[in-house]
Amino acid sequence: MAWLEVVHSGLLTTVQDRGRPGHAAVGLTESGAADRAAHDAANRLVGNHPSAATLEVTGGGLAVRSIGETIVAVTGARVEVSVGDRPVGDYAMLRLHDRDVVRLGTPSEGLRTYLAVRGGVDVPEVLGSRATDTLSGTGPDPVRAGDRLLVGALANELPTEDQIPPPPPLPDPATLRVRPGPRDDWFTPGSVHALLHETWMVTPQLDRIGIRLRGPGPLHRARHGELPTEGLVAGSLQVPPEGNPVLFLADHPVTGGDPVIAVVTAADRPVAAQLRPGHRVRFVRMR
Repeated sequence: MAWLEVVHSGLLTTVQDRGRPGHAAVGLTESGAADRAAHDAANRLVGNHPSAATLEVTGGGLAVRSIGETIVAVTGARVEVSVGDRPVGDYAMLRLHDRDVVRLGTPSEGLRTYLAVRGGVDVPEVLGSRATDTLSGTGPDPVRAGDRLLVGALANELPTEDQIPPPPPLPDPATLRVRPGPRDDWFTPGSVHALLHETWMVTPQLDRIGIRLRGPGPLHRARHGELPTEGLVAGSLQVPPEGNPVLFLADHPVTGGDPVIAVVTAADRPVAAQLRPGHRVRFVRMR
């Protein structure tokens, strides 16, 4: 039986899969990999079933030792990858021998990197998922140095390709497509126009829950009554009273009392997950 021994955990490393949908009624969001596209690509490179769990590494710095022979892949934010003292590539299938240590550097671009192991990271499921929800504390704790992570059996046939092209570099500003509403009518026409025509900056206040943004000025409300608490989805752009929007990510709360001016499309949420402080964002209306 193979496993991964965590030598260094990096800034924040969590176990993630495709999430646990269907539990909003009991206060749990879907959670799962913040950059679903990179997570899926890592699983595909090692021949895993789509439901297999990976390691989501925020800010790089992870080092794991393979106990037994394993196959891994690294995708997402671009980092230097090494096995022992040998540089290797990301977005490629990597065969590890017993006691090999794979190390991830600091991202040169992007924020979140994914490490998949053939068979998946095998931790106990909670409500049908192995994902760590950092808001509710559901699922396994964040990975720490010294942890031993068993390798599961969620593997299919190995793919014929042992590497795939990485995505293009994230432009600055990044473009995120949105659908206005459901509460864009709570804002002045000028503020709705500003959301879609101004450039917004990612602040240091970001995590798996969401990203606080700052623009040339606050968004102003046209209505000042009290909004009943409503459901939230990943990608919601909620605007608190001070007027600077918050873009919710994978571990967002399931309800909120501030109006949502627009929602980022599911296809662009992986881009949002790779934004880091100082990156600029433009929102465009979905056609």
